[in-house]
Amino acid sequence: MHSTRHQPIPTASQQLPTARHPFSMLDAAALHALHNLALVARLLAEGAQAGLHPSRRRGPGLEFSQYRPYQPGDDLRRLDWRLAARSDRYYLRESDVDTRLTLRLLLDASASLNHPDRAGVTKLQYARLLLAGLAYLAHRQADAVAFHALRHDGLQSVPASADSGQLPRLYHALQQLSAEGSFPALPQLRPLLARRGASITVLVSDLYDLAPASPLEQLLRQLRAGGGEVLVLHLLARNETDLDYPAATVLHDLETGQRLQLDPAQRPAYQQQFRAWLRQTEHLVHGCGASYHRLFTDEPPAQALRSLLRTRLHGLG
Repeated sequence: MHSTRHQPIPTASQQLPTARHPFSMLDAAALHALHNLALVARLLAEGAQAGLHPSRRRGPGLEFSQYRPYQPGDDLRRLDWRLAARSDRYYLRESDVDTRLTLRLLLDASASLNHPDRAGVTKLQYARLLLAGLAYLAHRQADAVAFHALRHDGLQSVPASADSGQLPRLYHALQQLSAEGSFPALPQLRPLLARRGASITVLVSDLYDLAPASPLEQLLRQLRAGGGEVLVLHLLARNETDLDYPAATVLHDLETGQRLQLDPAQRPAYQQQFRAWLRQTEHLVHGCGASYHRLFTDEPPAQALRSLLRTRLHGLG
């Protein structure tokens, strides 16, 4: 067994562990308990301390920014003739122009995202927080944002937009979303492959459905072939990597319903196989031309977002 999309079945004598989560640490459980995704998104974005990409560059535009000396070949229409008459020197008026792009947020909404961590936070709940924060950051920079939930019955989408109503639409879609069934077949994902302009595509998934020639692998390859940056956020819980459940725990597969009695003696072999699977999975993602970033649900979402922006998204666009 190389992965656990399993959820323990608690017995009468077993209670799920609880923990205290200081709000000042922006813990996922505390943020989820606010039941206000708009507020959470703003808190996470402000804590991230960086934007998705430098959203402005120097060039010809509508709003004046500064002067620079004339160089042969420059457009004479931008020359400031009044300044030239006063100073006998030639300067061009420069302005800031937007370099907007589209941030496409994709979420693997298969049933394995219902897996809870030690604190009871599911991958789906954590993904909601993270995607809301990313959307807020992009919207604050006037970039268009789109959201697509990859469900067993097809796509559930919020089309790309930069208007003032986009964030409420996206928050509502995230809040109403449930994780069900298995990963969709590739034909159901075709709308994601349509031609697009400058974009960053971010996929959040536990990647249990990633294998050579699988629908997920083909999707990543075709997304990358279509141009733009493709970033895969591999979402995991610590109890998956450690398998640190009590000996009496019964696991069941959230997508197939298969049940398995946990044997503590198998833990070292399982952990070794899981580490090997992680290496293979990261290699597969890179082989598709996408970037790979591993996240754990016990990491404060603001910290995860900050790390993500600094390592991959900051400076793109």
